[in-house]
Amino acid sequence: MKPLLLSATTATTCLGVGLDAHRAALRENRSGLQPCAFETVDLPTCVGEVAGVDDHPLPAPLAAFDCRNNRLALLALRADGFEERVRAAIARHGAGRVGVFMGTSTSGILETELAYRQRDPATGALPASFNYGSTHNPYSLSECLRRHLGLTGMATTISTACSSSAKVFAAAARQLELGTIDAALVGGVDSLCLTTLYGFASLELTSAEPCRPYDAGRNGISIGEGAAYALLERADSAPADAVWLLGSGESSDAHHMSAPHPEGLGARLAMQAALRSAGLQASDIGYINLHGTATPANDSAEGLAVAALFGARVPCSSTKGATGHTLGAAGAVEAVLCAIALMDGFVPGSPGTRALDPAIALNYQLRGAPAPQLRHALTNSFGFGGSNCSLVFGRGAAA
Repeated sequence: MKPLLLSATTATTCLGVGLDAHRAALRENRSGLQPCAFETVDLPTCVGEVAGVDDHPLPAPLAAFDCRNNRLALLALRADGFEERVRAAIARHGAGRVGVFMGTSTSGILETELAYRQRDPATGALPASFNYGSTHNPYSLSECLRRHLGLTGMATTISTACSSSAKVFAAAARQLELGTIDAALVGGVDSLCLTTLYGFASLELTSAEPCRPYDAGRNGISIGEGAAYALLERADSAPADAVWLLGSGESSDAHHMSAPHPEGLGARLAMQAALRSAGLQASDIGYINLHGTATPANDSAEGLAVAALFGARVPCSSTKGATGHTLGAAGAVEAVLCAIALMDGFVPGSPGTRALDPAIALNYQLRGAPAPQLRHALTNSFGFGGSNCSLVFGRGAAA
């Protein structure tokens, strides 16, 4: 694919609002995970909750879209001057030529959970004030942003579990290549809700302590929430430290509804496709942001796939020990963390991980380290059902 410029980025997670908060946390090898105190949840687990989300209700013109997920979406959009950069792109290209490509897994499902508590005791009907289409529906996220920004063109939401907001980069790149749009707002937003917390707990996939990716004693995930965005544009030149999307690869191994292929077949296919798309070899990659959920099966399968393709040379880590697993937002969050790594020449570590699993032969980074020669990074996002996506980013002349 022809490289696409990330002309602006931003991220909001439990680590804080904006890029500087994430830079500082990565440098300090710090986690934002805390014991769960969300809503009425009573579970022995840690979560990555974004502080103050509900202190930011939507403006009156967007009142129909008001829910935790869309509040988080706009809170994040305003950080780092990102909204202004998007509006400048709209002025350059036109409101019909900037696409919106969002990823989410549960969108505003919390609004449905709250409405269920208020159902009519006789009929079971949900309250008249509940609006599924503008809150719970996954497209609500894209439409909310579209209306807020005054966009009139292409908009879509992808919901493929934990690969959702990685796949939006690939979807937007295809449309930019076709010429149907001139720029794309890509990203992902997922917020805490009872369904995911109790659902993952029922699958015995949550940990009682902050998650420990690739640790010998790893025992489950820590669910987080977050929002991250990038503005993708075609460009012939850019500053020397600019970050570019160089390639994307997708696969579907369809091995199991929730478990990965034990040998990481789909993961390996996605990584190979991303390298082909970028025109690179495995030896060109200087850092891998692993999917690394801290479940025994996921880390083992991904570790096998990465070792088979890259060996034990490439520094790699999972940043979910810092942010938690932000589910449908994870792909975009970790794409932005890769962009920070490339811009700063710094390989992130893995907060929470203590003793590496000796059965996984990777160059896994427990702590962050300077990497001034870092030019290419790959990030993995793998969803339930074997929905896999890998992205390759490059800095400056590397593009």
